[in-house]
Amino acid sequence: MSTALEALAADLHDCTRCKLASLGRTQVVFGTGRPDADLMFVGEGPGEEEDRQGLPFVGRSGKLLDKLMFEELGITRDRVYIANVVKCRPPANRDPEPDEIASCRPFLEQQVELIAPKVIVTLGKFSTHLLLDTKEPITRLRGQEYPFGAGVLVPTLHPAYVLRGGGELAAQMRADLVRAKVAIARLGGAL
Repeated sequence: MSTALEALAADLHDCTRCKLASLGRTQVVFGTGRPDADLMFVGEGPGEEEDRQGLPFVGRSGKLLDKLMFEELGITRDRVYIANVVKCRPPANRDPEPDEIASCRPFLEQQVELIAPKVIVTLGKFSTHLLLDTKEPITRLRGQEYPFGAGVLVPTLHPAYVLRGGGELAAQMRADLVRAKVAIARLGGAL
């Protein structure tokens, strides 16, 4: 991890900026991966397994993400950076609330700035809505890419949603990952 990312992670280590700190979180789940990655994934927030291990996307959703990354992009998670909108687990895996998202937003923005990926893949509505500043349904936003900083943003479905929805949703997520791969190549990046 870069020195600046390490400093940011240290700043968040015992964060109490929102109520999630007192609602049963075990630890802050900052993010993981290459600090110079050309591809960054941004999800919603940690679940139970992520809270336990301190790493994003290590539960069932993470296993699906790992599988699709390998099958569609030919890479493993050590080649990308993975973070979430909120850094602490919401109780019972409920949706993050607006004040919680607002508290964590500056830290996600700093992660994005420090990593400077060519492509960001948002996983689900919360990260897509936050980074694109929209309320459009994810089902209307996915399937396209959007300018984002010096690169692009590719919205896709959250792996947990795909796990519940079956093959058609998995095919949509796969297509979005291929779209991200093509964008990275077009922008001169590497996986």
